[in-house]
Amino acid sequence: MNNVFDTLKERGLLAQVTHEEQIKELLNNEKVTFYIGFDPTADSLHVGHFLQMVVMSHMQKAGHRPIAIIGGGTTMVGDPTGKTDMRKMMTQEEIQKNANNFKKQLSRFIDFSDGKALMIDNAEWLLNLNYIEFLREIGVHFSVNRMLTFECFKSRLEKGLTFIEFNYMLMQSFDFLKLFQEYNCTFQLGGDDQWANILGGIDLIRKVEGKEAYGMTFTLLTTSEGKKMGKTEKGALWLDPQKTSPYEFYQYWRNVQDADVIKCLKLITFVPLEEINKLAQLEGQQINEAKKVLAYEVTKLVHGEEEARKAQQAAEALFGKGAAAADMPSSEITADEVGEGINVLDLMLKAKLIPSKGEGKRLVNQGGVYINNERVESVELMIIRENFEENELMIRKGKKVYHKVKLI
Repeated sequence: MNNVFDTLKERGLLAQVTHEEQIKELLNNEKVTFYIGFDPTADSLHVGHFLQMVVMSHMQKAGHRPIAIIGGGTTMVGDPTGKTDMRKMMTQEEIQKNANNFKKQLSRFIDFSDGKALMIDNAEWLLNLNYIEFLREIGVHFSVNRMLTFECFKSRLEKGLTFIEFNYMLMQSFDFLKLFQEYNCTFQLGGDDQWANILGGIDLIRKVEGKEAYGMTFTLLTTSEGKKMGKTEKGALWLDPQKTSPYEFYQYWRNVQDADVIKCLKLITFVPLEEINKLAQLEGQQINEAKKVLAYEVTKLVHGEEEARKAQQAAEALFGKGAAAADMPSSEITADEVGEGINVLDLMLKAKLIPSKGEGKRLVNQGGVYINNERVESVELMIIRENFEENELMIRKGKKVYHKVKLI
C-alpha cells in the first residue's frame, strides 16, 4: 500500500512541504496527529474548503488523526491572506452560528467517533488571552522584518494593513503551539496561501519547545488558466444545499473546461488513479464521459448518493430528451402575474436569471435565450399561459444554465 504522502503527491495535491524525507518517513511509520483550520467567515463551507476536506479524509484513511480547528477566535481578527481590503468585522454570535454549520458539514467527510478525529474551536484559548502576557510569551518570538517579507502582508501594505490583521499570524501560530503541547499535534496542513502562517507556527514550536513540527500545503483549486474554481454567476459554489442546490452543484462540475476535468478528478474525488488515467485517454466529445464521472463523484461526496443520482438523472433528462426535470433549479409565478402575457425579460428578472434588462437584451440579441428549447428572437416576446406545458416552462440561458418556471 502506498504511503499517504505518495498518494497526495501522485494526485497532484501537494504544493509545498517543510521536510519532505522526514515527513514521508513519519507518515509511513507512525500515526501522526495533524490539523487544518477553517475560519467560519460565512454560514457554509464552499468548494475552496472542499479540497482540504478531501486531504483530511486521505490522511485519516491512512490511519492518521485529524484535528479540525474551527476558528471562532481567529475569525474575530480576520486573515489578511489573499484580501485586498480588511475583512468585515463579525460579532461573536455570527461566528458561533457559522461555526456550528461548519461542524455539521465537516462530519460528512471525517469520522469523529471514538476519538478518531477531533473538532476544536480556537475561541477556547484565544478569547481569554491576557494580551500583555501573550506579547511577552509569544510576540517576542516574531520578527516584524521577516513577517513583512511574506506575500500575505506585502500585498496589503500599499492599501493599508491594520494592526489587528497583523496579529493573525501570531494567533494561528499559537494555535499550532497549543495543539502541539496538548494533543501531540506535529503537522499543520492547509492551502498553499497559508504557507507563511504554517511556517510561523513551526518556528514558534522550535523556539518555545525546542522540538520539530512539520507543514504541508496543498494545491489551490484553479482552472488551467490560473483562475480560482468554484465561482458561479450567483457567487461561491457552496456545500450547503440550501445555498447551492445539488443540481446546480452537479452542473458546475459537468460543465468544467476539458483541460480541467482530469485534474479535478485527481484532486477532489477518490476515483482510483488507474481509472482516471483511462479517462484521460478520452478525446473530443468522449471527454464528456469523464465530466459525468467527475460531477457524479463530487456531488455524491458532498450531498450523498441519492442526491447525486437525482442530479444525474435530471441532467440526462434535460440533455437527452430536452425535457424539464424535477431536480432542475426552479421558481414559481402566479397566473395573475402572467395575466394576458409577461415579457420574457421580466420573466427572467423574476427568475433571477439576469441582473438587469440590459443584460437580458444583450443575451437575446446574441441568440443566447431559449424558451422550451426554442430560441427567443425578440426582446418583445410575451410569454402567455399556453407556453406553460403542464404548468411548467423551461428557460435556457446560454449553453449551461437551465431554469424551470412553475405556474401556480
